[in-house]
Amino acid sequence: MTQTPIDPKLLEILVCPLTKAPLDYDAAAQELISRQARLAYPIRDGIPIMLVDEARRLDEQ
Repeated sequence: MTQTPIDPKLLEILVCPLTKAPLDYDAAAQELISRQARLAYPIRDGIPIMLVDEARRLDEQ
């Protein structure tokens, strides 16, 4: 799967839909991490999927 880069300006404005907290970008995993909500939102084809139902819980390994 090819990684599509995320626009840095988009990363500046995106927040967790659950907590409204800033997100950390994990380029290797292609996820946006909400440390407060302990969720990882997937990035598919360069598009962040900002749905809580699609997010992976960080306590899952």
